[in-house]
Parts: sequence; structure tokens; C-alpha cells
Amino acid sequence: MATLKLEIVTPETTAYSEDVDFVTLPGSEGELGVYPRHVPLLTTLKPGELRVLKNGHETALAVGEGFVEITADRVSILTDMALGSEQIDERAAEQAVARAQAAMREDHSKEEVAAIQASLQKALAQLHVKRRRHS
Repeated sequence: MATLKLEIVTPETTAYSEDVDFVTLPGSEGELGVYPRHVPLLTTLKPGELRVLKNGHETALAVGEGFVEITADRVSILTDMALGSEQIDERAAEQAVARAQAAMREDHSKEEVAAIQASLQKALAQLHVKRRRHS
């Protein structure tokens, strides 16, 4: 069976680099599923849950904003965050959600609101991935 090379790179590290069977990612236009031999595509990544299927086992990562390049045999992701469940501090993520929600009740410029919303989405993605593993 054909596979895809999935590479996820953050400013700090290569967060993931393996051959996989299928990838589901939070694209700018909605959830996007990628099998081997996918048509070439360049899109943006929004904060959320990225799921990887490899040898019948699914793994989830919380990802932030970034860019995705898809070819027939590769998915390359550049993002500002990529965390597996074991890397997520649930309490810190809950506190980040509370801070972002409190900040949203205040007056801010459009740019500040966008930054707050992005922080909120990243924290919610972390909580979703962390809690998904334990359910």
C-alpha cells in the first residue's frame, strides 16, 4: 500500500517526520483528508486537531496556524505549534482559554482581536487533543 511522507516543522524543531497512511488536517476551508496520490495543493492551516493514521493506529496532534503543501507522496506542514497529547499541559491550556475569553470581553483593535482568537483556538485545540486521548 502506498504511503505519504508527513513532515511537520515548527520554528523550534521537526515535530513529526514519518511515512503514514492518511492525514486529516484543519485547513482554512475546513477539514481536509489526504491519502497517497492526492492532487498537489497549497493551503493554510488553522489551529485545531491534526490526525494521522499509520498502520491502523490513529494519533492526534494539536496544531497552530501555518502552511500546508501536499504532493502525491508528501504532506509538508510549517506551523507555529505541533503538540502531541503527552506534551500538552492541560491546566496551562485551560488558563490560556480563560485569559483569551476574558480578553475578548474588552475593547481591542481588529489585529488584537485576531491574535486573541488565534490564541484561544490554539488552547482549545490542545484541550481537545489532550481530553480526546483520555476519553
